[in-house]
This record gives sequence, C-alpha cells and structure tokens, in this order.
Amino acid sequence: MTEGSIAVMGAGAWGTALAKVLADAGSTVTLWARRADVAAEINATRCNSGYLPNVQLSPGIRATSDAAEALSGASTVLVGVPAQTMRSNLEQWVGLFSEGATLVSLAKGIELETLMRMSQVIVAVTGVDPAQVAVLSGPNLANEIAAGQPAATVVACSDSGRAVAIQRALNTGYFRPYTNADVIGTEIGGACKNVIALACGMAVGVGLGENTAAAIITRGLAEIMRLGIAVGAKGATLAGLAGVGDLVATCTSPHSRNRSFGECLGRGGTMESALQARDGKAVEGVTSCESVLALASSYDVEMPLTDAVHRVCHKGLSVGEAVLLLLGRSTKPE
Repeated sequence: MTEGSIAVMGAGAWGTALAKVLADAGSTVTLWARRADVAAEINATRCNSGYLPNVQLSPGIRATSDAAEALSGASTVLVGVPAQTMRSNLEQWVGLFSEGATLVSLAKGIELETLMRMSQVIVAVTGVDPAQVAVLSGPNLANEIAAGQPAATVVACSDSGRAVAIQRALNTGYFRPYTNADVIGTEIGGACKNVIALACGMAVGVGLGENTAAAIITRGLAEIMRLGIAVGAKGATLAGLAGVGDLVATCTSPHSRNRSFGECLGRGGTMESALQARDGKAVEGVTSCESVLALASSYDVEMPLTDAVHRVCHKGLSVGEAVLLLLGRSTKPE
C-alpha cells in the first residue's frame, strides 16, 4: 500500500459502499475482508455479491484478508466492524496502525461490558490521542449510496483539520459529508436509532400504520435527546443528520436491517427465526437496546421505548404486549 492511502477495515455492505465512495472521490483504497473468499471475489469480479449484489466496484479498490497488508502505510483507517466486536478486532490490529493515522469509526453502538461509545473503545485499545479518532454517521443506507443516490453524512472529530481531510476524501457528486465537533452526539444518535427502528418495525409487523410510526419516531427522538444531553451531546447534533436524519431513514426504510428484524418479530417470528432471516448479518439494535438502556439507567434517564424493545428481545415480552405497554402509558404534557 502506498503512503497516505486509505484502509477500510470491514467488507460488509457499509464498508464496501464507503470504499466505493472513497475510490469514486479519487482515493486509493484497500478494503480488508475477514474472509479470504470475499476479498478474492472483489479482486476477481469487482463485486461483493454477499453484501452489495449488482454493484460494480472501482478498480481503485483492492481487497485483502491480510490486516497487516491493509493497514501498511494507511494515513486514514475506516473501521467498519460490528460494535460488539470492535474491541477484539482492534486488539489484533493494535501494532499495525501508522503513527499519527486518523481512525474513523463506522460502527453504531455502545459496548455491552463497559458502556463505552466506539470512539472511546478505539482510544482505550490503541492508546491514540482522542483527537485522532473520528466518527462517521448519518442517514446512510449502504445499498442506496452504492447505487450513487444522493446522500449526506456527518464526520465528527474534535480535530477540525482531520474532519475536513475526511470530508474531502469522501466528497463526491452523490455523497456530501458535513463536519461536526460533537463526537458524543454523533455516536449517541447512531447507537440509539437502531433500537427505535426495531420498535417501528414491530409496529409495522403487527399491522399498525403511519400515525403509529410517526409517534414512535418522535417519542424515540425525545428519549435519544434526553440521553444525549445527559452524557454531554449537543441538542443541535441530534436534531440534524446524525440524529433525526439517521433515525428517520432507519425507521422507515425496508432496507434497514433493524426495522425489517422488528417487522419479522411483529408478524409473530421468534428471535431465532428473525436472526436466521438476516443471514448472519448484524442487527445492532438487538444488542444496543441492552447497552443503551444500561447507559441511560446509569444517568437516571427514562427511555420507555428502548425498555420495551429490550423486554421483547431479551425478557420474553410479546410484541403485542409491548405495543399495548407503549400505547397505554399514562398521559402527560409533551
């Protein structure tokens, strides 16, 4: 790999889509895939059929299953592994990052054991200065972006120079990145929206309509903002792309894994059958509801929607009972 090039660690749908964006914007990209067969397919056919079928990838992307090869000389590293495996992956890579590299988290979640945000996990494992760590989040459904449909995202970093460098690397005619200094707010919005999308999916699955979905999204945003402000986020961040924007896209799109998982549960599917239907692809909200609820509890923040989703996913509450619970809460001023 040439000095100054970019590594994307994780060849799932989102990592692959962002590798395409970076290559389309003119960067040389090395895409690390956990499985050697995925890397081989990308190099041979310019396609990642398991995650982004029918999307042609640029010759500017080279795939490898060798993490050392991917990270060698990379000045910017986008880390696109699931939130709950972020720590174990970083522990394997910790000696491979270039001095001074910018590390960008693509994962959306709160770590279960520690209740850390992903940027905090990156700092804890690698020991880098927090100013070297950025977060990418927004209303970004991978298949739409890979198809070149217009979209926007947020690049959050306390170092404005690094944020602008990532913004430039990602800026294409169809993908517009905005910079933000509020890392906390950007991460809280990303972690919580998957849980609310599960609730939306459950409501759709039991046959409820747009009024219910709108109420869930709006009340979901209210509880996300309560938690975000308690942990130090800015309200404006959660009212923007990384908050309400991401929430709306994830709650309303049939392409959203979390929404479609909730829908499967709402139609009477079991947790096991719903997970099997996802074909091994991560459904972050199932785990996030547990860690988000624990984080909220530690700050004495009420999150009734998150609590209901947690009870369905982990405590055996039926979807029907959860919906009655949500709609049957005592009335009070908004």
